[in-house]
Amino acid sequence: MRLTLLSLCAALCLCLALAPARAESLAQIAAAHAAAIEKPSRTTIGPVIDALAASGDPMAAPFLQAWGSKGLGRRKSDGAFFLLAPDPAGYALTDLTGAPAGTSATSEITELKPNAGVRGLIASALVAFTLSDPDPARRAAALESIAADPKAESLDPLRAAVETEPDPVLKARKLRLERLLTLRFDPDSAARVAAIEGFGADAGLDLRAALSPLVATKRAAGPIPPEGANVARTLTPGGDISEAEAYAVLVDAGLAPARLRPEDQKTALAAHIAEGKVGGVPVADLSSQAARDRAYTALEQAGTVPTAATDDEVTAALAANPVYEIYAEPDPAVTAAATRALHEIGLKVGAMQAVDLGLDALSLASIYFLAAIGLAITFGVMGVINMAHGEFITMGAYTGYVVQLWVPDLTLSILIALPLAFALTFGAGVAIERLVIRHLYKRPLETLLATFGISIALQQIFKNIFGTQARPLTAPAWLDGAWVVNDVIGISYIRIAIFVLALLFLGFFLWLMKRTRLGLEVRAVTQNPAMAASMGINPDRINMLTFGIGSGIAGIAGVAIGLFAKVTSELGSDYIVQSFMTVVVGGVGNIWGTLAGATMIGTLQKLIEFLNPSNTLAAQTYMILFIILFIQVRPRGIIALKGRAAGD
Repeated sequence: MRLTLLSLCAALCLCLALAPARAESLAQIAAAHAAAIEKPSRTTIGPVIDALAASGDPMAAPFLQAWGSKGLGRRKSDGAFFLLAPDPAGYALTDLTGAPAGTSATSEITELKPNAGVRGLIASALVAFTLSDPDPARRAAALESIAADPKAESLDPLRAAVETEPDPVLKARKLRLERLLTLRFDPDSAARVAAIEGFGADAGLDLRAALSPLVATKRAAGPIPPEGANVARTLTPGGDISEAEAYAVLVDAGLAPARLRPEDQKTALAAHIAEGKVGGVPVADLSSQAARDRAYTALEQAGTVPTAATDDEVTAALAANPVYEIYAEPDPAVTAAATRALHEIGLKVGAMQAVDLGLDALSLASIYFLAAIGLAITFGVMGVINMAHGEFITMGAYTGYVVQLWVPDLTLSILIALPLAFALTFGAGVAIERLVIRHLYKRPLETLLATFGISIALQQIFKNIFGTQARPLTAPAWLDGAWVVNDVIGISYIRIAIFVLALLFLGFFLWLMKRTRLGLEVRAVTQNPAMAASMGINPDRINMLTFGIGSGIAGIAGVAIGLFAKVTSELGSDYIVQSFMTVVVGGVGNIWGTLAGATMIGTLQKLIEFLNPSNTLAAQTYMILFIILFIQVRPRGIIALKGRAAGD
């Protein structure tokens, strides 16, 4: 039957590809094969399908579909065939050209109802029709439909359609789908094993979905495994499976009665006390479980209580009836090949998950680095603990939002927002440094409290201006989507852009510190402010510019972070703790230390989230505890500051 169906589908596809258009109309075919259509069988349907395939008539496929779904009828008065649809008058008719043909009473129409075997052949022929359709879009849709609901009936038509496929991309898809169906449905065991092994190191989701049913198992029990069963393993009660689960398998299989519950046993024994005994066991002896079991067994034998298993009977039943895991797939060669393939795929997927986790950690590290680099400048150079640093990030994000209100072009708005955010936050930072911080140098506690107050004040200002609702900061279209390597590894374009921006600022900072006079003066003030002042450098001016630059970089970070995070007045507070941890762990006053700290914290956070994905709060707690322990070991951070400033 398989060869007959394959030959039929091959002939169908060949006819579709080579036959001249409309060699014979659908109406002519229906008239010529009326008897076979009205009373079809598996042996008489072949010529009808061949003729329909050779016709090239666009109504051939709808005709087959209606025939297979019992939506085809024949009018009794003249024998004409129609496609049927429900109608209040009976049937709404569509003729074989596709034109409406009015309505008819049900008594005037003979509804054709092919049997299941014929419907299966019609379904296979429909697949072949669609797979060989002249329209590539319809052929692609047919492949998607088969992939979504794979069936054994689709295998032969798919094989027949492969050779006649002119599109190389669709042909490759057909070949892959054919192999996926082969490993599941081909009756030849060797062909299935070859199809599994032919995928090699492939780890696609479609392959995993096709292999998983081959290694699915069910549980069975008995003195010996069921005849012909493909046993995966024998389960050990109390080890591979709990005793309660194992006994439940026996009960479901009818090999043992339901387990006796202690409360039911006590109730039954109490109800059958006679002359100070229960089942021949004195009531005084029923304090032990063994005695209660003997009494209940005696009552069972007398037929006075329902049959139920006591503890000793459960133990005996489990010993006499091992529990097995049996593959749903009966062929051991296929399950062995599928198990090997899934094991190799698991190793590869694990490696890809590690790569994906690394990309996520790198992405998070770039965000933390971008958020912390401004703080590293002010904290490292000035020794100022700026608790308002997060609000400069928020200010930058709101700047991007306001720019987008006035500039509808998203790409242009971002290009405008980045320097504008730097300018605004630079000015705000200079103002705060001139008005507040300059009066509090060498007084870290007062500086911390003052900047904390500024942080609260700025948050309230943001709420008064923009409200408490999140504001949209929309990324340009070219930042939509993600760079997807496969179904495991992928990273959004926004994260990639932030990573590139972090690298640019790393380069900018190195250029500023190593190649400019300002950088030379900043390094001098960092190492020894008094000596720098004696060389003609104004530490007060350097502190002002340093604080302004650090604040400006925070503003740019806010624009970048706002592209994927909610822009609210609390945006900066979500990153201030990580920013401080990044600076402290990396090493105060060292840009490479900040980079190392961001990398360590980002990697650590992603690793903890991977190990404990259901509790992000716990992940944050574990990360903070780890960092506290790390600082105990390396109080100066990963890369400690060298020189005179290291002793400050």
